[in-house]
Amino acid sequence: MMGVIVTDPPKADLKDVDALAQYGVATVSEAMGRTGLLGPGIRPVQQGVRVAGTAVTVLSWPGDNLMIHAAVEQCGEGDILVVTTTSPCTDGLFGELFATALKQRGVRGVVTGTGIRDTQELRDMGFAAWSRAVSSQGTVKATGGSVNVPIAIDGQVIRPGDVILADDDGVVVVPRERAAETAVKSEAREAKEAATRAAFIEGQLGLDRYGLRDTLKRLGVEYRSYDEYTGESS
Repeated sequence: MMGVIVTDPPKADLKDVDALAQYGVATVSEAMGRTGLLGPGIRPVQQGVRVAGTAVTVLSWPGDNLMIHAAVEQCGEGDILVVTTTSPCTDGLFGELFATALKQRGVRGVVTGTGIRDTQELRDMGFAAWSRAVSSQGTVKATGGSVNVPIAIDGQVIRPGDVILADDDGVVVVPRERAAETAVKSEAREAKEAATRAAFIEGQLGLDRYGLRDTLKRLGVEYRSYDEYTGESS
């Protein structure tokens, strides 16, 4: 497989990345019109962690982590490594040694559509990771691939320099050109949800706050007492 390592791609501004880190994956996806989510198969190996960073992308051959080694050199402060393979692979392409090298360079985490191993060590060292599988299966270093090219995970295109936000609910990608705009929209959505939360605490129902009674009526949903529904008399 022919490959390329692209150096110095454009990246989202870190101030916008850090602004997005204040919000959850669900909030940011909703702020972008319910877009940007990777599939639910990409799960965290830890709990209670949220990270945001700029993507350094890796396209590898299945069962081969050569290009992750090449990608480490391209990683820097505020990045998140994002890995996929040319066809499905759940081998443990990433582990504690990679995390050690990346953490020293200021990398905030890894997201991979493949397998990951050394999960306890990753948790102990505080290196955040999201993966499709956990596998002890080792790899080779024998086939060329690419670094910092557009890749796709679960049909979601990720370009180098795009914002990756990940938490307990999953992973979302924000196009680098939309980072500032999405941070503003996420803040507005968070404020709206705070107002709704306060209303629910006071006892208001979603049926009334969202005007859903008319929706039920339009859809032909009717209220019936138990006796009316069963035809029984109490």
